[in-house]
Amino acid sequence: MTMEEIFKKMQSLIAEQFAMDEEEITMDSSFVDDLNADSVDLVELVMAMEEEFDVGEIEEDELTGLKTVKDCVRFLSSKLGD
Repeated sequence: MTMEEIFKKMQSLIAEQFAMDEEEITMDSSFVDDLNADSVDLVELVMAMEEEFDVGEIEEDELTGLKTVKDCVRFLSSKLGD
């Protein structure tokens, strides 16, 4: 799966999770600053990512560097072996 494909899936997941349009979500969108995510939102998003991308359980220490959509796309890309 390419980074672009991962991004498109992430856009869709985030749009659904945060009740917003996919077009509003960019690679540089910050979960806290741009999407106004709180810790509950982020936990739900991580669970959705685990299910959507079938990457198993994402460890808490792996999440600390995931501040933007781009961070998640890169993380998922490495998990998926691209």
